[in-house]
Amino acid sequence: MIEDLKNIVESLLFVADAPLSVSAIRRIIPGSESRDIKRVADELVEEYETRQGGFCLYEVADGYQFRTRNCYKEWIKRLVKPKPVRLGKAALETLAIIAYNQPVIRSDIEKIRGVDSGAVIRTLLEHKLIRILGKKEVPGRPLIYATTKKFLEVFNLRSLEDMPSLKEIQEFAGNVDDENVAAQEDTKPPDGRTDAVKNIENTDTTDGAVPESGENKVDLENGS
Repeated sequence: MIEDLKNIVESLLFVADAPLSVSAIRRIIPGSESRDIKRVADELVEEYETRQGGFCLYEVADGYQFRTRNCYKEWIKRLVKPKPVRLGKAALETLAIIAYNQPVIRSDIEKIRGVDSGAVIRTLLEHKLIRILGKKEVPGRPLIYATTKKFLEVFNLRSLEDMPSLKEIQEFAGNVDDENVAAQEDTKPPDGRTDAVKNIENTDTTDGAVPESGENKVDLENGS
């Protein structure tokens, strides 16, 4: 294994303005192995969690990223002014439909929502929360939509596999008062995916505040 690999990985993660995947780190460090990079990255996650300092290393969006702790967000906001992108109820509803049904075309989205969704889809594309995968091989060749890596960052998900099911969200929401979601540490949905549920619930109750690109390292609205 490369000497000082852990320190090298730590320094790369510290200066990165977006989550770094194991494969991305491997490309930067010649001769490194994916298993060694993941091992030292996981060790760093544990070390920062044990330290209980002002920030931690999180596994998010198929990579690793340093983020501040939620309990210090009010102090950080005095120094760094957040510039959140506000998503209304229609945009959040459409985003949820795409996230849980991807890959999906516009007609399928509108069938679920019951209204025209063209403008909302354009808004989500502008904020880079969804992307165009291509065109479906059917008459008219409609565009196919899916979520992006930024979507994972905003909702603090390691991958799409960490997304809770709609049933889990409903069950969790029924057990936790909306105003106290962040404080309910012991109430967990199936598979232990508490954090994912909390982020979706918190986004909904804060009128969909989403940090712009480049603000994910100090995620003021989602508190991470």
